[in-house]
Amino acid sequence: MEPENPLLDRYVLEAAGIPNPRITLLPTASGDADRLVAQFYTAFNRYDCRPQHVSLFRQAPDMAERFLETDIIYVSGGNTRNMLAIWEVAGVTPMMKQAWERGIVLAGVSAGAICWFEQGHTDSNGGLSKLDCLGWLPGSCSPHYDGEVNRQPSYETLIQNGEILRGLALDDGVAAHFTETQRTRLVSSRPHGRAFSVSARDGVLESRTLTVDYLG
Repeated sequence: MEPENPLLDRYVLEAAGIPNPRITLLPTASGDADRLVAQFYTAFNRYDCRPQHVSLFRQAPDMAERFLETDIIYVSGGNTRNMLAIWEVAGVTPMMKQAWERGIVLAGVSAGAICWFEQGHTDSNGGLSKLDCLGWLPGSCSPHYDGEVNRQPSYETLIQNGEILRGLALDDGVAAHFTETQRTRLVSSRPHGRAFSVSARDGVLESRTLTVDYLG
């Protein structure tokens, strides 16, 4: 997402806790776009790691091995709704759950950030709306909070009206780090990146600013 800013890429690699980790891109949300796959290799070939990708549109016979013999799975941005549907049809969802239970690091941007939660705030259906996701992390998540002009008012309205679960809102460049289902840290590749806990009580919106650690 930030070709000239490696702070989050390095953070993801360090999360594996081992030297030279295998990192596997899953670019389903982008339709396995060749440009995105090339950007991934350009970014991660600079580091002490072993990048590879798994295409579901040109599915490899060793797909299960690639999922479970990696150290990090990195999910791209794109259309979250389509991605989750394809994962289900292709049998990827249970593989991802097994990878998570084995302690493989799961990471991603945009669609790859919200897909782990009970619900995501997404434009996959056209306008911004709620999307039921994998449900492994509690609540909802809204990315691009400062990057899209309609993102914050849409999320706040949905929460205030009880149309989406209370959740986490993240500026571009901000990442939430979970250990199992507990959020342990918020980090940012940008000096002023913000995160918010957004909820409502009796129809009254509550937005609380969270502590974010700048990685620079």
